[in-house]
Amino acid sequence: MHIFKEPIPYQNPSLCMKVWRFTVSGEERTSSDIWHYHKEVEFILVEQGIHEIQTPNHTYVLQAGDVMVIGSSQLHRGRKLSDKDLSYIVLHIDFQPYFDPAMMMYYRHFLEILHPLETLNYIFQENEAVRNGMAKIISDTHDEVWDKRKGYEIAVSMHIKHLLLLLLRHDTREMLTSQAHVDADVDVIRALITYVDDHLTEKIDMVVASQIAGMSYSYFSKYFKKKMGSSFTDYVNQKRISKAERLLVTENRSVNEIAESVGIENMAHFYELFKRFNGCTPKQYLRKMHGMDDSL
Repeated sequence: MHIFKEPIPYQNPSLCMKVWRFTVSGEERTSSDIWHYHKEVEFILVEQGIHEIQTPNHTYVLQAGDVMVIGSSQLHRGRKLSDKDLSYIVLHIDFQPYFDPAMMMYYRHFLEILHPLETLNYIFQENEAVRNGMAKIISDTHDEVWDKRKGYEIAVSMHIKHLLLLLLRHDTREMLTSQAHVDADVDVIRALITYVDDHLTEKIDMVVASQIAGMSYSYFSKYFKKKMGSSFTDYVNQKRISKAERLLVTENRSVNEIAESVGIENMAHFYELFKRFNGCTPKQYLRKMHGMDDSL
């Protein structure tokens, strides 16, 4: 299976985003692009033609005016359907820099702790007004970046914050959790997230995490769950399994080796966690991915 981590070169590094219009002509493609992923969240707006997007769990068929979101580091690929020309805009965003102190209370909503952002695609399928609003944001962001009129950086920042607001306000199924605030704890939360991301291959010690937060062990446990909507252990496990999913399809290693490489030495525990987050075993996950791969 071909797969790669796609680098996203930002058009303006201070904006931490990239937006590009693609046009594909010719006959319908019989095979899809290769599986790929990137840390940035991706939004797609189809302007003309039919675009098929696959993720490990869903296949989306997008037509003119349709939009969708793909979460951070989520495997995906696409192909052109029909012989009509295909035109679409892709917007990649690193959300973190857009959460200034005034917005920090909503930061954890977009960390994909309990649900991947892909689950929010129901909003665009069920709410035409939001779908049209999101399409306009993506299109306007593209035009601002490419026209580079005076103050375009301000306009882009406003568009991206409007995008976040649309998702937050119209998530009627509450896939984005909303019970806690982290506004006064921006530096602590970011330091903890960085610590987890940097040490997924090792043992992650909650004692060390509590020291980073400047709290006692017992208080930290309650603090993290209140602020993030998940226990620290569950958050770390979700991050480990997400990395294991990518390693399963990107590297030719045994399940045991992959479990160890994401910091889980107990195989029974690894299988239990993998099934909890994916509803299947690692081998079933791999078969599903290979079954979707036309090149095999």
